[in-house]
Amino acid sequence: MTPRDRLGRPLRDLRISVMDRCNFRCPYCMPESTYHENFRFLAANERLSFDEIERVARIAAELGVTKLRLTGGEPLLRPDLPVLIARLVGLPGIEDVALTTNGVLLARQAEALKAAGLHRVTVSLDSLDPETFARLSGGRAQLDAVLEGIDAADAAAFPGGIKLNTVVQRGINDTGVFDLLDRFRHRDITVRFIEYMDVGNRNGWVRDEVVSSRELRDRIDARWPLEPLSPRYRGEVARRYRYADGAGEIGFISSVSAPFCGDCSRARLSSDGQIYTCLFATKGTDLRAVLRAQEDDASLRGILSQVWRERGDRYSEERAERRAAHSEEKIEMHYIGG
Repeated sequence: MTPRDRLGRPLRDLRISVMDRCNFRCPYCMPESTYHENFRFLAANERLSFDEIERVARIAAELGVTKLRLTGGEPLLRPDLPVLIARLVGLPGIEDVALTTNGVLLARQAEALKAAGLHRVTVSLDSLDPETFARLSGGRAQLDAVLEGIDAADAAAFPGGIKLNTVVQRGINDTGVFDLLDRFRHRDITVRFIEYMDVGNRNGWVRDEVVSSRELRDRIDARWPLEPLSPRYRGEVARRYRYADGAGEIGFISSVSAPFCGDCSRARLSSDGQIYTCLFATKGTDLRAVLRAQEDDASLRGILSQVWRERGDRYSEERAERRAAHSEEKIEMHYIGG
C-alpha cells in the first residue's frame, strides 16, 4: 500500500544520487572556495553499491514509486553507470528512469545510456556565452563539450526526450535567455527555466537575484508568443508552454514565487544512503546502516514507509519564516541532487 505523508502526499518519485563528486564548481551549488582540491568526498566503499541502490529502489517501487532519477554531484562520474540503469529499468513498477547531468561526459556515454534503457536526459546549461558559462561552472569545463553532449543525446533519441535546465540569476545570465531559446527552438529539446533558489548554505542567495517565472515568461512571450499547456500529471514541477508558431515547448519551475510543495511526491537518496524527504531538508535517515546490517526487506520497507508517513516538509511555502528564524543548516544540493 502506498504510504501518504502528513499532508496526504503519496510517494511517487525517488531521486538517487550515485556520486557526491562533480567536475564543475558552480557557485550556486559547489563553490570552489569550499569544495577545493583538499575537500574530503566519500570514499568508494562509503557510497551505496549498485546492489544496495537497486534494493532501495525495488522496495520504493513496492511502496508506490514509479519514477527514478539518477543525480549527483555528476552521475556520469560513477563508473559503469549503464549497468545500474539496466537493472533499475527492469524493476517491477518502475515506468521511468531519467538522468540529470552537466553534459560534459555525455557525448561519450549517450549511446551506452540509451542501450541500457534510460528513458530521458536532463542537461544543466545556464548560458551559451562562453565567459558566463565558465564563470557559472567554476572554470571547470568548456561550453563546446556540453553542446556536443546535447547533440549526442539528441542523436541517441531517448524515448522521453531531452530537457535543458537553466537556473536564472538577475544580472548574471538573464540577458542570455533569448540566445538559449533561439538555439534550441525547432529541435524538440525543452528548455526549462528555474528560479534561483537558496539550496544548501553556501551560495549566498539573495532574493534580489531571483528572476520570477512570470517576469521571464512575459519577456519571452513578447518576442515569441506562448500558449499554456495542461499538466501531464499531478505534481509536475514545471509549468509548460508551447510556442504559438509551433517551434516547441518550454517550461518554468517556480519554487520561489509559486511554491508547489502541496503536490510534491519526491524523496531523495544520497550517495551514502541517507534518505531525505525534501530538497531543503536538514537531516535524513540512514538506510546504509540498515542495508549493511543485513536487515530483511520487511524492515527496510517499514523504515521507508515510516519516514514518508512522518513527512511534513513544505520549505518553499515557509521560506520567509524559516530564513527569518535562522533555522538549521540545510543539506547541500550536490549531496542529494537537484
